[in-house]
Amino acid sequence: MDTIDAMRVFVTVVERNGFSAAADALDISTAAVTRQVAALEKRLSTRLLNRTTRRVSPTSTGAAYYQRCVQLLAEFDELEASVGAQALQPSGRLRINAPVSYGIARLGALLPAYSARYPQVELDLQLADRQVDMVEEGYDLAIRITRNPAPNLIARHLAQVRIRLCAAPSYLARRGTPATPEDLAAHDCLAYTYSAGGDSWQLLGPQGEINVPFVPHLRANNGEVLREAAIAGMGIIAQPDFIIEQALADGRLLPVLPDWESPAIGIHAVYTSRSHLAPKVRSFIDYLVECLDPSAAGSG
Repeated sequence: MDTIDAMRVFVTVVERNGFSAAADALDISTAAVTRQVAALEKRLSTRLLNRTTRRVSPTSTGAAYYQRCVQLLAEFDELEASVGAQALQPSGRLRINAPVSYGIARLGALLPAYSARYPQVELDLQLADRQVDMVEEGYDLAIRITRNPAPNLIARHLAQVRIRLCAAPSYLARRGTPATPEDLAAHDCLAYTYSAGGDSWQLLGPQGEINVPFVPHLRANNGEVLREAAIAGMGIIAQPDFIIEQALADGRLLPVLPDWESPAIGIHAVYTSRSHLAPKVRSFIDYLVECLDPSAAGSG
C-alpha cells in the first residue's frame, strides 16, 4: 500500500461523503477505494469511518486523522512542486575544470554574465593543465583543448584554435630567422609538457603536413610560462592564439614560419553522461557555445 495514495483516497471519501462519490472524483473503481481505506485502517489499527447504508462519516479518530492528512498532503504537494521547479532550473554548485591559460584568457571574462543569468548556480572553477579524472575528482564539466576527446566522455565542440610559431625579436636577431621547418633543428625550441605531439611540432603549410622533431631547450607545463620565456629571448614557441595574440600584436613576439601552423585543434566541453544531464551543466555548455562559436549565433 502506498500510504500517500491511501491518505488521498481517505480524504476524498470524507470530503465526498461516500465511496462511490470518491471513486468518481478519483477516476478509480469503488472497490479500489474500499480496499485503500481498509488497508489504511489495518495499518493504523483503528476504524476511521462509520459506514451506514445512507452515508459515510469519519469517527472521532478519523476526523482528527483527516485534518492531519489534509495538512500533510498540502505540504507534500508543495514540496514536490518546489523540487520539480528546482529540477528544471539551473541551480546548485557547478564544478568546472579548465586549462590554466585558457581559463585566464577566455573563461574569466565570460563568468559574470552567466552568473547574472543563472544566479542560483554556484560556480566553482578549478584551473589545471593536467588532464583530471572527472569522476574521481568530482567535476561536472571540463574544458579540453584536443583533436581527440577521450572516447569515454561526451564532447560538445565550442571553438577551435591554431597553434603558431613565434619568438622574440631579440632571439631572432641573435640566432637568425628560420626559413623552413627543417631549420628549427638548429634553434632553441621551448616545449609544452602536455603536448600530444611530445617533442615534435605538427605543422601544416605549402608542402602539406609535416612533423618536426626537436630537442627542448626548456620544457614547461604552462603556456604562459613558455610565452614569457620566449619574450625574454629564450627560444621559439608553438602556442595557441589565446596565449600569444597580445604579445604578437604589440611586437614582443614575432611570427616564425608564418606560412606554417598547426592544424586546427578543437576546444570542447566534456562531461561524463548524456542521461539526466543537470540543468546547471546544460545551461553552462549552451552559454559557452553562444559565446565562443560564431556559427551558433541565432541558433536555438
